[in-house]
Amino acid sequence: MGHLHHNYGPEARYAVEREASLPTTMHEREIARGLEYGLQGADSIVDRTIPTFSRGELPHFAGINTFLKAPYVEDVRKCGEYDVAVLGAPFDGGTTYRSGTRFGPQGIRKISALYGPYSFELGVDLRESITVCDLGDIFTIPANIEKTFDQISKGVSHVYASGAFPVVLGGDHSIGYPTVRGVAEHHAGNIGIIHFDRHVDTQETDLDERMHTTPWFHATDIPNVPAKNLVQIGIGGWQAPRPGVKVGRERGTTIMTVTDCVEMGIENAAERALEVAWDGAEAVWLSFDVDCLDAAFVPGTGWPEPGGFLPREVLKFIQLIADARPLAGIEVVECAPPYDNADITSLIATRVICDTLGCLVRAGHLPKKKGAA
Repeated sequence: MGHLHHNYGPEARYAVEREASLPTTMHEREIARGLEYGLQGADSIVDRTIPTFSRGELPHFAGINTFLKAPYVEDVRKCGEYDVAVLGAPFDGGTTYRSGTRFGPQGIRKISALYGPYSFELGVDLRESITVCDLGDIFTIPANIEKTFDQISKGVSHVYASGAFPVVLGGDHSIGYPTVRGVAEHHAGNIGIIHFDRHVDTQETDLDERMHTTPWFHATDIPNVPAKNLVQIGIGGWQAPRPGVKVGRERGTTIMTVTDCVEMGIENAAERALEVAWDGAEAVWLSFDVDCLDAAFVPGTGWPEPGGFLPREVLKFIQLIADARPLAGIEVVECAPPYDNADITSLIATRVICDTLGCLVRAGHLPKKKGAA
């Protein structure tokens, strides 16, 4: 490594030092694969690593829209050959106001092409440390919530049982119930839930159905998903229905407002959230609703609410959670591209996923050890 001067900030110095130690093996394989499958570039191309047909990361504006340009795996029976499996749940039949989250998976995949696999601050290169695939979308049933829930539970259960780490692209927040159900069936012990949101989502029904305001009532009805292990982060504003607040109080869920988290400090808030979610639990599911952020940063969502988190606050929170313990999986929900401005909501959804994966890698939680749940 060359000489490092003393003008770096502490984080920048770590980042620069760390980059020098990262391998380039998988990048070189990706280049070789591109040249083999995409043909050597035209004779006028000086850079002989460029193929004729776009394969791999570059150029960011070209290629097929998979998440982070990960390989699309049509045969879902092979998902266990990868460390991480991304799957979409394009469903907004649980929406009670502004629909559009059925386009969330498309929007997230599209803008994810803007990202590379390397994070400067985290000092992680996902391409060099884990294998990621995109399984495409679950076949949801637009007119039927319950059949869609069954499809989502079966899909998440399949991925989880394979040993791949599931990343679910929503979809409205009603999918929180079937995703957790798909994981819970593989555990005899308890499952905890860390839930980022501005809304409690704990009432039994809304408009006479199990809508996106109800997932945690039904998830905590699953025998091994106790309400005491549900911690809800960022709740507040004028859109928290009283029936849901009542249920949370009766069942003993933990609620932390944005003010709670900011005033106690993000580090202390994350520590408390981890204590609650992991108390007697053997696995924890991370459910991230983009509307936990202030409405200025997430115009592309169904229920934007001012007063939410700043992006740097929520990203720090997510990093601390992923650093601390292995997670069962993650879902990112309520991204509605039709209302978006310059894809910024889909971009924060992508960033939350990437930071979660990066911190799981940095902490040694990914790739999973063989035989681990």
